[in-house]
Amino acid sequence: MPKILIVEDNPDMALAVAMPLEAHGYEVIFASSGEEGLRKVQETAPDLIILDVMMEAGTAGFQVSLALRSPDPRSPHARFRDIPILMLTAIHTTTSLRFGPDEAYLPVDDFVEKPVDPDVLLEKVGVLLAGR
Repeated sequence: MPKILIVEDNPDMALAVAMPLEAHGYEVIFASSGEEGLRKVQETAPDLIILDVMMEAGTAGFQVSLALRSPDPRSPHARFRDIPILMLTAIHTTTSLRFGPDEAYLPVDDFVEKPVDPDVLLEKVGVLLAGR
């Protein structure tokens, strides 16, 4: 069964995301910061990353996605560049700010809004894993 890394600094939100995934047989790995998330990617080579936008350093999720998708062949994360990233965000529901995946500025594959609808989450995870 696919391994999914959840990078989320709020333990309640991480659990809310993990529960439907585990109920559908996915193996879930947790990281509570961007730095820990990058380390867990190296250690576990997950099949998918669910990444929170807002973490310990404001928009740390953006920096994690940029590090993982760096085009530099010498990047320590180069071999993980193709792992799909599903970004968790509440920004669209709490502000008028709108953004979407962008290869140069926000290299993620899709977004899921907080609070997370389990059916939407499972659908997006299934689509991203099927595309691998």
